[in-house]
This record gives sequence, structure tokens and C-alpha cells, in this order.
Amino acid sequence: MSAPRAAGLGLLGLACLFAVAEAVPRLGLVDPRHLPPATAILRRLATELGDASLWTALGETLRSWALGLAIACCLAVALGVLIDAVPGLRAATASTIEFLRPIPSVALIPLATLLFGAETGSTLLLVVYAAFWQVLIQVLYGVADVDPVARETARSYRLGRWAHLRHLVWPTALPYVLTGVRLAAAVAFILAVTAELVIGSPGLGLRIQLAQSGGAVTEVYALIVLTGLVGVTVNTAVRAVERRVLAWHPSVRGEAAR
Repeated sequence: MSAPRAAGLGLLGLACLFAVAEAVPRLGLVDPRHLPPATAILRRLATELGDASLWTALGETLRSWALGLAIACCLAVALGVLIDAVPGLRAATASTIEFLRPIPSVALIPLATLLFGAETGSTLLLVVYAAFWQVLIQVLYGVADVDPVARETARSYRLGRWAHLRHLVWPTALPYVLTGVRLAAAVAFILAVTAELVIGSPGLGLRIQLAQSGGAVTEVYALIVLTGLVGVTVNTAVRAVERRVLAWHPSVRGEAAR
């Protein structure tokens, strides 16, 4: 499917969603006090966008998201490469990884609150933990996908560790790494907002919580819409970076050709 057609269908889907969200409360199917019409939500969103404190809260959320994602990616890539480089380390760490990976980040909220209180550090802890596993698993898949024949050839040419990593492991693992980063970016944003909602650390989540506590239903929906728009923007930006970095990769070239 061509890009313009896909974009057109996407806009059509949004228009249908808007129409449903506008019609349901106006037809009395849902109490407007619980679900305001879409036009009322958008008007409130426009008002909120003129408030400087909203942009401060958004900046706090994006700062926690970006810093947590960067820390998680650096740690995951370093650990994944180390596990591949040290013989026997993958087998030794497999059970530990499989034990820790399924633990939901929200289960760490009591620990985060105990360590950092209602501060940005709590949000960072949850974001790093959630994003770390997304990237690490992809890195492990990537380094394991290196062609065994290429490994033997590199060994026969006595390539050093740095040359082996740079010319053999990294080009193979990079598509996996970027897939992990893309998945982690979405998870990190979700956890950043969730932590702010539950813990009360500064950001969009705290602003939603305060609006809900004050009974400002329309404002709550407006902030939720804004959160969704930011999430879409984040995902689009990360995918654009992925395509640019992997412009040499056959999968990206094939996608561009279509």
C-alpha cells in the first residue's frame, strides 16, 4: 500500500473515532459528565496548551522518558555484548534474565517510592527497568545471529576484540538493537506517565491525577488526548531514526522501494 493511501486511511479512522466520540454523549448514550463531547475536549486541550505549566509538566515527562531510555539502552547494549563475548556467560545468566524479565515495572513502585519518594528518581527507576529488558533481549538475539562462518573467518584472520565487535557483531546486531529501542521507547513513555500518576512525581501523569481529583473531567480527557499525541509523535520520531540509521539494510531499502 502506498504511503499517501495509508495516510488517508489513517485520517479516515481518526475522523470516524472523532465522530463516535462526539455523537455518543450528545445522543445520551453516555452521561456527558462522564464522557464530554469530542469538541469540548478539543476546546479544553486548546486552552491547556496556552498554559505554561502544562509545557513544564510535559518537559518533566519527556526528560524522565529520554534519560531513562538512554540509560536503559546503554546498559542493555553493554551487557548484551559482554554476555556474547564471555564464553559460558549466556548460559550462566539465562535463568536470572528469565526470572527478572517478567516482573512488571509497576510492582517496583513501593521500592521506588521508598528509595526516592515522589521525585523524578522514582520515575527513572521504573522507566529504566521496563526499557532495559526490551533492548537486552533484542541485543542477545542480534549477537546470536552472527553467521558462524563469518565468526570462524574472523578468528582465522585473528581479528582483535574491537575489530570483531565493530566489523562483525555490531552490523549484524544493529537492526535488532534499533527494534529494541523502538519497543523500549513506547514502553518507557507508558511507564513514565504511569509512575507520575501513581507516585505523584512531576509530569503529565501528576497533572492528570490532580485534574481527576478536582473533578475536572474535560481536562482529564484533554490531557489523555495530549498524552496519546505525544506517544504517537515519539513512536514516529523513533521509527524515522531507525529508517535513517538502517538505510543500508535490505529490509529498509525494500520498504522504501514499495
